[in-house]
Amino acid sequence: MATIPWLDIDKLDFPNVENALDDPNGLLAVGGDLTKKRILAAYRQGIFPWYEESQPILWWSPQPRAVLYPDQVYINRSLRKTLRRADYSVSFDTAFNEVLEGCAELSPKRQGTWITDDMRAAYQALHRAGWAHSVEVWRDGDLIGGLYGIAIGQVFFGESMFSREANASKIALVHLCGQLQQWGYPLIDCQVGNDYLDSMGAQEISRETFKQHLEQYTNANGQPPEYWVMNWAYGKSTPTE
Repeated sequence: MATIPWLDIDKLDFPNVENALDDPNGLLAVGGDLTKKRILAAYRQGIFPWYEESQPILWWSPQPRAVLYPDQVYINRSLRKTLRRADYSVSFDTAFNEVLEGCAELSPKRQGTWITDDMRAAYQALHRAGWAHSVEVWRDGDLIGGLYGIAIGQVFFGESMFSREANASKIALVHLCGQLQQWGYPLIDCQVGNDYLDSMGAQEISRETFKQHLEQYTNANGQPPEYWVMNWAYGKSTPTE
């Protein structure tokens, strides 16, 4: 049986992602903490935390990797009609905590959540520091959907999304792709694929290809954290045609 290394709390080092398990897919390491420095170091290497309340912190780097290239987002006929109706509004970084809560909501289909109190606090700290960002979708003053993630260089690392009305999270994702295209961001990390992401144009790539993307794009000149803080909430995004 493979041994999963425990992270040294005093060091930011992670094992090589090639050492991640095949079963469960991508499990790489255990332990450490959720400081800003550790989480940002993890993302730059294609690693992310994901665990439940009763577990220690688990770090993952799955193979293959699900990604979405913003200029290839797929909008089907039904969603296109929804976007054209424009009976909603979209904002950015104006309700980060509310989006986080929405992503953590339980439902008959989801009895547990990986957004623990510690995870919530960690991403709130990243948001205050200008690294974590949210997209909010509103109708008649009510938050009906959204998503959040982390931006490093020219990569947006998607974390979670939610919908309280049909297509709300898809609206958020389309507007995110529109904004990222305007800023020249070529990649959204989706972590693990599913039918929802596939329907929006996500695709699976090898871990090696993903690593190459990270080396190229996380070190590129994206919008700095302070720019997101000052401009993201006030800018207008354009849905991808």
